Amino acid sequence: MIEPNGDQVRVLVGKAKNAMRQPDDALMTDSDWAVEQRMRFFRDAYNLLRYARKLSPDNTEVLGLLGRAADELGKTREAIEALEACVKVTGPDKAGSEVTGRLGAIYLWLGQRDSAIRYLRFAQGPLNVNTAQALVHLANGLAARGEVTAAVDTLQNVLPLTALGAYYSTEVSLVAFSLAVIYDRDEQRAAAFEVLDHMQASLQQQYSVQLQNELAKMRFAPAEDQHYYLGLLYESLGQYTEARAEWALYAASGDSPWRSRALNHIVAIDAQRKANPAAKPPTQIPPPGTSVIRRRPHP
Repeated sequence: MIEPNGDQVRVLVGKAKNAMRQPDDALMTDSDWAVEQRMRFFRDAYNLLRYARKLSPDNTEVLGLLGRAADELGKTREAIEALEACVKVTGPDKAGSEVTGRLGAIYLWLGQRDSAIRYLRFAQGPLNVNTAQALVHLANGLAARGEVTAAVDTLQNVLPLTALGAYYSTEVSLVAFSLAVIYDRDEQRAAAFEVLDHMQASLQQQYSVQLQNELAKMRFAPAEDQHYYLGLLYESLGQYTEARAEWALYAASGDSPWRSRALNHIVAIDAQRKANPAAKPPTQIPPPGTSVIRRRPHP
C-alpha cells in the first residue's frame, strides 16, 4: 500500500544502474568504446528513471540516480531539480555524498560558489572513492573565495597517515595532488613541491599514470582548472613543453583567479630554457601493462 509500484520501480532502477555501470567499467579495458558509447547508456538510464519517478515521485534512490543521469547528459536544469528534490525529501545531512557532492559541483561549475560550498560541506566524510572529488571541489571553492587555510585543512584533515608513508590509493593521490595545487596557487611553492616530491618518491613510475587517470575522470569546476592541474603535473615531471602549453591555456581562459600564477610558471620555464637551452626534458614512459584513461567529454 505504501509503495504500490515498488516491484516495477526496482526493476527500472536495476536496469538504469546497469546501463550507467557499463561505460564506467569499460573505461578500464576499452576507453575508446566507453567514451563513444557513454551518452547512449546514460540516455537510456535517464528515460528509465524518468518513468520510475512517475511511478514513485518521492523515491530518493530514483531521484539521486536521475540527477546523475541528467548531469552526465548535460541536462543541468533537470539535474538540479532532481537532486534538490532528493535533498528536500531526506534533508541535506542524510542525502548522501553522491547527491550533495554532485549538486555542489554543478553549482560550482555554474559559478554559484556560495551555493556550491553549502552543498559540498554536506558531502564531506572519510576519504573514499565517493567523497574524493567532492572534497577537492570544496577545497577549490574555498580557495577561490579567499579561504586558503580552510581549503588546506579540508584536504589535510582527510589524508590518512599512510599518505606519509609509501601508500597512495587513487583517491589519496587525487587529494594529495590537489593539496599541492592549493599550495602552489597560494605561492607556497616549497610546500607544493614537497608534496609532489613525496608522491613521486612513493609512486615512482606509477606517479604519472595514476594521476593522469584520476585527472581524466575529474570533472573540473570551473573547466579551465583542468589546465592548471595538468600544468603542475607536467612541470613536476619535467615535461616543460607540455607544462608551458597548459599554463598558457589556463592564462588565456578569461578571468581565471590564478592567472598571474600561471604566467609566473611560464616565466620560470622560459628562464630555465634560456639558461640551459640544450637540456631535454625527460620522457615519462608508462610501465608495461598500464594505460592512461582517455578523457571523456563533458557536456
